[in-house]
Amino acid sequence: MPSRKFMDSLFPESIPAASGPVETASDAPLAARMRPLTLSEVAGQRHILAEGKLLRRAIESDRFSSLIFYGPPGTGKTTLATVIAQSTDSRFEMLNGVESNVAEIREKISQAEKWRQLRSQTTILFIDEIHRFNKAQQDVLLPHVERGTVRFIGATTHNPYFYVNSPLVSRSQIFQLEPIPNEDLISLMHRSISDDTRGLGKLQITAAPAALAHIAEKSDGDARRCLTALELAAFTTPEGKTGDIHITLEVAEESIQQKAIVYDADGDAHYDTISAFIKSIRGSDPDAALYWLAKMLTAGEDPRFIARRLVISASEDIGLADSNALRVAMDAQQAYEFIGMPEGRIPLAHATVYLATAPKSNSAYAALGAAIQDIKEGRTLAVPKHLRTTTCKKIAKASGTTTEELTYFYAHDYEGSYVPQAYLPEGKTYYTPTENGLEKRIKERLNYWRENYKT
Repeated sequence: MPSRKFMDSLFPESIPAASGPVETASDAPLAARMRPLTLSEVAGQRHILAEGKLLRRAIESDRFSSLIFYGPPGTGKTTLATVIAQSTDSRFEMLNGVESNVAEIREKISQAEKWRQLRSQTTILFIDEIHRFNKAQQDVLLPHVERGTVRFIGATTHNPYFYVNSPLVSRSQIFQLEPIPNEDLISLMHRSISDDTRGLGKLQITAAPAALAHIAEKSDGDARRCLTALELAAFTTPEGKTGDIHITLEVAEESIQQKAIVYDADGDAHYDTISAFIKSIRGSDPDAALYWLAKMLTAGEDPRFIARRLVISASEDIGLADSNALRVAMDAQQAYEFIGMPEGRIPLAHATVYLATAPKSNSAYAALGAAIQDIKEGRTLAVPKHLRTTTCKKIAKASGTTTEELTYFYAHDYEGSYVPQAYLPEGKTYYTPTENGLEKRIKERLNYWRENYKT
């Protein structure tokens, strides 16, 4: 058994033997000082941390291998990693996807291997912003995660299924963190005001309920932003005659003037918001559609992207129930190109409301999908002989095909420009019209042809 002196020589004091309470400087920001030390202090995330939930059970029993936390900023991803470190018997090492490189990853893993061999202690390797690592950097982790050399915890604001290597994702439990509810942010502020060790308890602070509610609302589920605003309000408000600091609604409004819109141009918020926009149109809710349109425009989304989605929705969701929807969507796109912003938002709103309130039908889109599926799953059908080109007909006739089989009937030579003949070898039906909007007329016309001109 190696001596303690020998082991200490391998592991200098700069490498902590085991995780413990995180020391935070007294002059650190309030958000850093109030970082939770236990699971009971974590704000929000009840869907994964409530009693009996999988993540809580895994942490309390110290039975987990690799984890990936993803969600908006300020929702507690790094916090959960530090809480886990303090709740288990593992060492804790931290890297950042922006600053770290392969050499640093290998160094941390080498240290972890030594601790595992000589002290039988596992290491939690926490990598913040894991999506910033390239494929080669992420691949370095794989064999060591597989062997259990380190217990990996990653944090990301981007969907790991798109931004983290599939092998690493498959070896990890993924938990999505949600924006923190306003009531939890208000409770966090109350705790910060009363905590005289880590919080603002040494100051005599009274805060109007409306002030705390305003800060919580404007924080958009971000605990860091919430506590930063509270701290700013506390330190910039003059003391009263009795030495107390009174945070009013007016003070709160000044401390958090602009709400930060959670919206990344190429990440989850981008795709989630446009998804909500299109689904609101499909669901015939103009109010919801206008809200998501407003959010995208306010956050700086490219209006051309929105216009393209409107054009797609006009055919996919409204379709033949109101073919004018496609013209309106195209006109909105052209109008935006002609006048630009900020007035360009007006025709986009016009098209949004028109599409949301129009009758809906996806029959044409669904029919195309069914035909494509048949082609993928079955044989490719040959073009009927009477529909082929003149040259092909000559070849067919020379091969013994009868004139009757090669005869094509020109529809405009017949009453109503319609004559029954086979256009598909198997005569399969793909398009089934609905009775929504103007498509009801199409259904009536098709039914008339099919009932009165049976081949």
